[in-house]
Amino acid sequence: AAVNIVYLRRFPEGSVVDRETLLSMGLVKRKADGIKILGKGEIGFPLSLKVDMISRGARQKIEAAGGTIVEVS
Repeated sequence: AAVNIVYLRRFPEGSVVDRETLLSMGLVKRKADGIKILGKGEIGFPLSLKVDMISRGARQKIEAAGGTIVEVS
């Protein structure tokens, strides 16, 4: 399942975003084999992501906003 950064703006600043929070917010419809964050859009505040995969562009934008990323499998 792919989720663009633009949709992560729904979360409050400093939130931990993982599979369960993405499911509860309706950004992922079902438990998929993996979740990949893509770089479409901008974000101006830090989030902590725990996802299966992240694109290079998305990683740069999240880290530039002060966020952190943990890739889980």
